[in-house]
Parts: sequence; C-alpha cells; structure tokens
Amino acid sequence: MSFNDKVVIVTGSSSGIGAAIAIEFSALGAHVCLVGRNKEKLDEVGRKCNNPLVLVADVTQDKDAQRIVNETVRYFGKLDILINNAGMGGAASITAENAMAVYDKLMSTNLRSVVYLTHLAAPHIIKTKGNIINISSVCALRILLKDSFAYNTSKAGLDHFTRSVAAELASDGVRVNAVNPGPVLTDIVQNSGFSDAQQKAVFENMKKGTALNRISEPSEIADLVTFLASDKARAITGSIYVSDNGTLIKAA
Repeated sequence: MSFNDKVVIVTGSSSGIGAAIAIEFSALGAHVCLVGRNKEKLDEVGRKCNNPLVLVADVTQDKDAQRIVNETVRYFGKLDILINNAGMGGAASITAENAMAVYDKLMSTNLRSVVYLTHLAAPHIIKTKGNIINISSVCALRILLKDSFAYNTSKAGLDHFTRSVAAELASDGVRVNAVNPGPVLTDIVQNSGFSDAQQKAVFENMKKGTALNRISEPSEIADLVTFLASDKARAITGSIYVSDNGTLIKAA
C-alpha cells in the first residue's frame, strides 16, 4: 500500500492507537497532521513521522476543531483522509449523582467532536474523493463493563453515525467506516486514574475475556485502518470492522 501525497488528520495521536496510526500512515508516504492535547507526547510521535504538522488542540472545542481542519488544508493544500480517533473512557452508574456529568463529557468527546470534525472536513474530502474512519469500540456492540452506560452509548452512536454519513457521502465518492477494537495495550487505563497494580489487573481481566487469550498492540489496529483507507478497500463503506481477539464470541 502507498499513501504518497495523501493528507491525513489523526486525532488523539499523542499515544496509543492514534500514534500507531499516524506513524504507519507516515511510513506509507502520507503527509500527517498529528492532533492531541499533550505537546510533549505529540512531539515524541512527530519525531517518528516524516515532516508532520503537529497541532496541540482539544477536539471538544469548536474553535480548535476549526483550526485543525483549516490549518491542515492551509499547510498541505488539501485533505484526503480523516481518522477520528480521539476518545476517552469513564464510568458512572445511571443512579450516581455524577451520571449526567460523565455522560455529557463522554458524548462531547467520543461523539459530538467526531460529528463536528466530519462536518468541517467533509467538503474537503469530497473534493479529493477520500475517506473517513472512526475509531469506535466493541462496547458499542456488547455490554462488557458495569457502570459503562455513557461510554457504551457514545460508541453505539458513533457506529450509527458512521453508517449514516457513509450513506450520505457515497454519491460523492467518499467512503466512511468504523473500526471497533477490543482490548488494546494503550495508556487509556492509566489515563483513567488506575495505579500500576490496578492497570495490570484490568488488562489481565481483559485478556481472559478474549477467545484468543491475548491483547492487541496498537499497530494491529493501525494495520486495519490503513487497509480500510487504501484503494484495496475501495468497495467498503458503511462497515463496522471488529478487531477484538474474539471478545464478542467468548463463551461464558
């Protein structure tokens, strides 16, 4: 696969899945815009890419979202591919006092920001006949954790948004798909405030919950994303691709 001269925005690319996606696109010849809130981590990823555009931005802020798209197009002259990867986890019972605060925060980050960035990017992607890939979760398809209604709902909404926009943009030659990872070895658990010992326990439980008894590396998700963004997947749109080591088929 080659992405020579293609321009790609990857949100949440300061670590984990987003970083792996950005690095792989760059290795395949793409011009990459790295987006995240942590400049130090973004710069570290940027050193592994070929002349990237690095933007410190918060995708939940409309002005930042506008800046992401406008600066990318100004710097590279066009936009071919949007990878909506930025997201966050969080837990709260529906009866908890903070239920709506958690819900609003997760919906803003995991769904609204994707909708708005897609709204801003779509006219540019239509011009290049490019594509959009949203990073969702197996939690959109199955309830895996207690007190996760907000996260599950945000990802289920993201899947249906993917289908809806794919149906709308197909006539413009634009493809839209989603990738739904299961457990992946990233810093999302650490970022949720767990200690080292707790993180180890969480990942061990995740591993036991897979049919293949393994946890993916971020590069595995990047491999799937670059395939879906390539001409090899030119017939694929409106699809939800699960990469979960058999989490959804694990027998009780």
